[in-house]
Amino acid sequence: MGSKTAFVLGGGGPLGAHEVGMLQALLEADVVPDLIVGTSIGAVNGAVIASDPSTTTVARLAELWTELGRAAVFEGSMRSRVRNIVRKQTHIFDNDALRRIVADALPVERIEQLAVPFECVAASIERATARYFDTGSIVDAVAASSAVPGLLPPVEIDGEHYLDGGLVASIPLDRAVRHGADRIFVLQVGRIEQPLVAPTRPWEVALVAFEISRRHRFSEALHDLPDGVTVHVLPTGDPKQFNDFTQYRAGRGDAVARRIEQSYTASAAYLDEHGIGR
Repeated sequence: MGSKTAFVLGGGGPLGAHEVGMLQALLEADVVPDLIVGTSIGAVNGAVIASDPSTTTVARLAELWTELGRAAVFEGSMRSRVRNIVRKQTHIFDNDALRRIVADALPVERIEQLAVPFECVAASIERATARYFDTGSIVDAVAASSAVPGLLPPVEIDGEHYLDGGLVASIPLDRAVRHGADRIFVLQVGRIEQPLVAPTRPWEVALVAFEISRRHRFSEALHDLPDGVTVHVLPTGDPKQFNDFTQYRAGRGDAVARRIEQSYTASAAYLDEHGIGR
């Protein structure tokens, strides 16, 4: 049996632009996936690249990020946001813009029509567990995986409601291992590149707790890798401190381009250093 290469794309909201640079570095090095697994914004990036894993698609994905960077998903005045949360009770924004952006970026509608096998994860509310979507509507699955609690509405699929996949698997490395991948490239947004430290301020307590909850499953999967499985965690070139609030701002214009370039440069250097690709 030959080697099976997987791309695992983690969540991270506006920081997901880093994954675009990583994809560019991988594909320029002729590293092509046999499987793609994504969470949240990683599901968006992963679905697009699964439609055609090429540098041409990466360029289209960079254009998509320019649109995302214009706050097309999280838009509206403060007054409209307050009105929405009062009226809708559970979320501030609709997911119509996200659905439109994803649909426009894809040449097919169903997951099973993608060129590369693809899965994305969402958190089932009713069952309090992870569900991996590998068939059905791409837009529905990606919207479910990206349904940030409080910001975007839960997504109903087949009578069940889903929230952001980062709640159950922020970097679904173990899923790629379960599918038999033995060479895995982890595309992440920079948070795991910096270790956590004990909080020193009241507001840092919640941040540390949040980071532990989103990192622990990935850390355990990395520690418990089966023999013969190699994992490459690609660098962003811009590690993020857990208590740096600037990372949560939507990236616009030059910020998006800078994140893509940073991760491309760092990841290309990593691949070269490890003799991966051309």
